[in-house]
Amino acid sequence: MQGVPVRAAEARNFVHDLLHKIGSPVDDLALVDALLVTTELVTNAQRHGGGLIGFTARVVEGCLEVAVEDGSAHCPAAASPQNPGREPGITGGYGWPLIQRLARSVEITATVTGKTIRVILPL
Repeated sequence: MQGVPVRAAEARNFVHDLLHKIGSPVDDLALVDALLVTTELVTNAQRHGGGLIGFTARVVEGCLEVAVEDGSAHCPAAASPQNPGREPGITGGYGWPLIQRLARSVEITATVTGKTIRVILPL
């Protein structure tokens, strides 16, 4: 993908096309999981992470690696039953536990401009 996607749909379409071009068929459930995680990561970066700065997706050793860079140093947090809404300046909610459950691994790295969240999803 050239540049940063403007909308989550662009990132999702890129991942969809990538997974259809890898040569071996991808299980339907793995495809749906990959598209859902991509959508969550990009949408959260845009809405709660100070804006989407970078996006990459690639297939490595039978897994999908998606990395999203945003402009916030705040790490995602799950919503709790005591605080189901989001407080200003706090990212995360119901999508974050979903990402963690579906991904084989999740890594958050601080950057000069914010953070990068990299997830590995089994195909």
